[in-house]
Amino acid sequence: MTMQKFNIGDRVSVLDEAIDGVVVAVQNNDVTIETTDGFTMTYFVNELVKINKINDLDSVIKSETLHKKSIDREPSKKQLGSIFKSDKIEKGVPEFDLHIEKLIKTFSGMNNFDILNLQMETAKRHIEFALRNRIPKIVFIHGVGEGVLKAELDFMLKRYEQISFQDANYQKYGLGATEVYFKQNVK
Repeated sequence: MTMQKFNIGDRVSVLDEAIDGVVVAVQNNDVTIETTDGFTMTYFVNELVKINKINDLDSVIKSETLHKKSIDREPSKKQLGSIFKSDKIEKGVPEFDLHIEKLIKTFSGMNNFDILNLQMETAKRHIEFALRNRIPKIVFIHGVGEGVLKAELDFMLKRYEQISFQDANYQKYGLGATEVYFKQNVK
């Protein structure tokens, strides 16, 4: 990687800080800048980046540093052959996080029983909504913890005839989620 060269008068920005300024001195790898707030600070060359002015951008655009890319108007036969069309449109599966901190802003005055009741009421509300709107699948994120919420959720889900459920995708959720499937034509 080549080191950027700075000249007195260059506008610069500090990489890891929200500081902009103008170069007032350059000595070896040390660059002294005067910040927009009027402070004088010294940084290493690799901690600064030049801020291009609009005039500088015009010169960069006109320079040979940019490679012009020709764009084909028509896709090639190879590209046309690789287009995949699906009859079934994959839509995102609704995910509902039942962690208490995701449901309410503050829960400091609540005991474990109140927290569990709120989580279960939320889950039931989402299940009823999915049933009414014929949503085929939802995911509840309950976390691992001691397993109390998962056990209560399983108990509630078993009471619905038109629902089947299983642990959600391990790679995506680990052990802390349950997939719920809604059977559409149950009589």
